Amino acid sequence: MIHADGLARTFSTRTGPVEAVRGVDLDVKDGEIVGFLGPNGAGKTTTLRMLTTLLAPTAGTATVAGCDLRADPVGVRRRIGYVAQGGASFAEARAGEEVVDQARLYGTSRTAAAERGRELFTRLELDGLWERTCGSLSGGQRRRLDIVLGLIHSPQLVFLDEPTTGLDPQSRANLWGHVRALRDGGATIFLTTHYLEEADALCDRIMVIDHGLIVAEGTPERLKRQVSGDAVVLSLADPTRSGDVIGVVAAMPGAGTPSAQGTQVEVRVPHGGAVLPGLLRDLDAIGVDLDAVEVRRPTLDDVFLSLTGRSLREQPAA
Repeated sequence: MIHADGLARTFSTRTGPVEAVRGVDLDVKDGEIVGFLGPNGAGKTTTLRMLTTLLAPTAGTATVAGCDLRADPVGVRRRIGYVAQGGASFAEARAGEEVVDQARLYGTSRTAAAERGRELFTRLELDGLWERTCGSLSGGQRRRLDIVLGLIHSPQLVFLDEPTTGLDPQSRANLWGHVRALRDGGATIFLTTHYLEEADALCDRIMVIDHGLIVAEGTPERLKRQVSGDAVVLSLADPTRSGDVIGVVAAMPGAGTPSAQGTQVEVRVPHGGAVLPGLLRDLDAIGVDLDAVEVRRPTLDDVFLSLTGRSLREQPAA
């Protein structure tokens, strides 16, 4: 559905050229949900804008929804749906009017547009809102309306740019269900997000971009396995014993470098749950009392931190 080779974009500035995207290779198969992650300034938005024909690449080639990105950008636009982060509806317009007008831009008759629009309203739980003004809708309703606008022409491929930014947790989880339903209905989805739990819950595959290059890609589980083991976090009753605890945990097979902060000592080890009983016995043997112990499996945030040196959670929405 998407194939790109060496896709690049350089901007000219007063201080010289800036390589925003330095040569991206990517493949997205039919029926996938692919997440595209990256901190601000990594090239994520620039790549998305190139793939949706909003920005011309300065190098590289790409085929999107069966059309050459450079030779047939109009063909790309006809076959894709794009849901921008900022939304596309006019606050004073009626929701149904916005949907019909969007479909008319793609050559759909008014009757067919209304029929398709009302069908999508039902699928996305917007029944009864056809005559409401867009500005009177809740944040979750308006975001679902944005998705209707992106789907009204039955695209093969849908780009979702930060689809749940600004939504409360309940609305976000509700929208996840609708995104999954789109894929189940045959759509291919390429989404950007700053919510790692969203990428983990929704995506079949994830691509991480940093400094204009793809630095990792794979399923969420595969990426998490790249992080060295589970984190074992020990809360000490007596923080003065942290040196003794570090000596014990550092001796465990496969252990990473332990770290201590306040009353806590943390170390990464393979199969944290399996080593925990022996570790507790060793600590008991030297008279160390614990207030709590926790084993944490790697998260996508751990993956992102290991790849880029930054936590994606620290980045504001683009």
